[in-house]
Amino acid sequence: MTEPCDLSAVAARALIGAKKLSARELLESCIRRIDAVDPAVNAMVARDDEAARKAAAAADEATARGDQLGALHGLPVGIKDLENVAGLRTTYGSPLYRDFVPKEDQLIVASVRKAGAIIAGKTNTPEWGAGANTRNAVYGATGNPFDPSKSAAGSSGGSGVVLATGMVPIATGSDTGGSLRNPAAFNGIVGFRPTPGLVPSEKRQLGWNPLSVLGPMARNVPDLCLLLSTMVSDNAVDALATTIHGKTVRRPEDFARPETIDLASLKVALTPDFGFAPTERLIRETFAEKTGAFSHLFHAADEATPDCDGADEVFEILRAVNFLASHLDKVRDTPEMVGPNVRANVEEGLGYSALDVTRAMKQQTAIYQRWQRFFADYDVILSPAVTLSPRPWTELFPAEIDGKPTRTYFHWLALAYAVTIVGHPAISLPVGLDRNGMPFGLQIVGPRGGDAKVLAVAAALEAALAGDPLTARPVPDLARLAKARPISESPNFMGFA
Repeated sequence: MTEPCDLSAVAARALIGAKKLSARELLESCIRRIDAVDPAVNAMVARDDEAARKAAAAADEATARGDQLGALHGLPVGIKDLENVAGLRTTYGSPLYRDFVPKEDQLIVASVRKAGAIIAGKTNTPEWGAGANTRNAVYGATGNPFDPSKSAAGSSGGSGVVLATGMVPIATGSDTGGSLRNPAAFNGIVGFRPTPGLVPSEKRQLGWNPLSVLGPMARNVPDLCLLLSTMVSDNAVDALATTIHGKTVRRPEDFARPETIDLASLKVALTPDFGFAPTERLIRETFAEKTGAFSHLFHAADEATPDCDGADEVFEILRAVNFLASHLDKVRDTPEMVGPNVRANVEEGLGYSALDVTRAMKQQTAIYQRWQRFFADYDVILSPAVTLSPRPWTELFPAEIDGKPTRTYFHWLALAYAVTIVGHPAISLPVGLDRNGMPFGLQIVGPRGGDAKVLAVAAALEAALAGDPLTARPVPDLARLAKARPISESPNFMGFA
């Protein structure tokens, strides 16, 4: 450790509770790190340091009084710029909301604040979370901390970067086509897509549509569990909240720390592509190399995949329906203020018929049922988290992979949306670097409702791999970042294209 900001969230919280570290000391360390490295990557895009300092001082006063302290007491947190924070500029990456300052916290923000977290700032995201290259016309591009000329992925790209660089110990995110998992993979941190409804959202436009979820991001699995435990509730504002006849079936305390699991008892399936994803050869080879180094830890590790036939069309149609619900008015009324990704999804949605949507929903159900039969034989599935190694952020999206054209601007996220459409929990765990020297993320997918199992497997595997440079979590060169040219001076820094 060189600074308090490099402590894990669990360790920092323990020190604060023991009065060996103050919330103010931790916050000032985070502010120094932000000031030092953020110019190179542009990840923490809205700040109110004075408000954060007041909150840290109040936290220290509570500690001194002997008050009962929340699970996140004194821990700085980064909030994705799709999530409303009272009194702090929240733009959604859209010029339409360039100067918007909410009056109330969104539910997820209120939850982490209630648990004692200190809002350090907002993290960058593509416009309305559309796409997995974190770049917008309000704040510009976010660079990868391992190479600022390359993409940090998205849409929770800013959160991934602030974690990888030690700007904060925990951060929030959201996920439709992998937006918690993709930036975790590209930046060498952990991102977890929970079962829909585990983390409630009052902003779900289609209340029973499970594609979009909120969730936690952190540098390791125990830290992620600590944050997740403060987000979980059965709040009825979300139609998918995890209750049955008024009885809570998943409690916050069930996730506060990962359960113990014996990897040697598990039967796992290994797949580089779920049978359909356009995974580049570099990632296929990296996946084989990484899993070859640790597959002996399991009882059995088979090359196998559930049948995902039709997954591309299902996701394309149902995603477009979501965009119609959320953004049709913006594209219709102010098209000049909306970027190409959002416009493309809305225009695509307008072209579908009720029969198309019905076909997609029936196919989604069929895929889901095939997954349930598959999980009768396997505990978890392991795959790469993303189909390719990070590319330059100047590329709006990968138009080709290994020379073959992609179907859509989000086709390269197929490894993630294969899981999204069936609603299973999944995590991206950092497992060393690929041959390009960029982080490699391993996706661990659990059975229906198996959030705790996914977290337990991830924690056990993380611990087992930590001692080997081939598989340990990579860390960016912070000294180099501190000396790097500000990313804002790069050509094409601003804009959509």
